[in-house]
Amino acid sequence: MLYAPQFKLRAFETLSDAARIALLKKLLEALAAVNETWLGEHPEAPWLYQSGVRYEEEPPGRDDWQDIPETIALRVGDCEDLGCWRLAELRVRAGERAQAFVKQSVLGSRTVYHVAVQRADGSLEDPSRILGMR
Repeated sequence: MLYAPQFKLRAFETLSDAARIALLKKLLEALAAVNETWLGEHPEAPWLYQSGVRYEEEPPGRDDWQDIPETIALRVGDCEDLGCWRLAELRVRAGERAQAFVKQSVLGSRTVYHVAVQRADGSLEDPSRILGMR
């Protein structure tokens, strides 16, 4: 049986921009923690960039967050899926203290968020772009 919790975050739209970014970082840390635990128990799992997974954008208004096994099964993920996979493997396999990086952009009447990885040296790595995002 698949354990598939859902969050419906009506409060998100009522928060300030700074509070939204802070909340997203906490949620990303939760997904990264799931992935870290899974990688710890599955050392045979592929590294993200060798997995054959590619970036695929979800339709507007939809944002399904998925862990590593689900991403492998689907063969695609979007920015939070790929970013949290990369965070987990850097932390678990490379011992690096990488962090989630969230960028906010306004596109017309929509506010969108993009997740990348901030490496320990401060540089940014964008798994989505590496895996096919344009």
